[in-house]
Amino acid sequence: MRSPGSNRLLQFSVVLFAIGLIALIALFVTPIVDDGQTAPTLVYVLTMCAPLGFVIAVISTVVSGRTPKSTDRK
Repeated sequence: MRSPGSNRLLQFSVVLFAIGLIALIALFVTPIVDDGQTAPTLVYVLTMCAPLGFVIAVISTVVSGRTPKSTDRK
């Protein structure tokens, strides 16, 4: 059985990953649109959400996919 907490953690990690990808796209588009100006520091910080979300998603998937050990063996 899956616990509701692991499903929410996976959803949270997907949102973090999406925020990171959007920030990564903004990082490359900003100099093109803004006459060569660099992106604000917040965009650089938000790009770190992509690998963080990916790692959390992998960990929560592995933990929720484990089968529980049976205590009674015959």
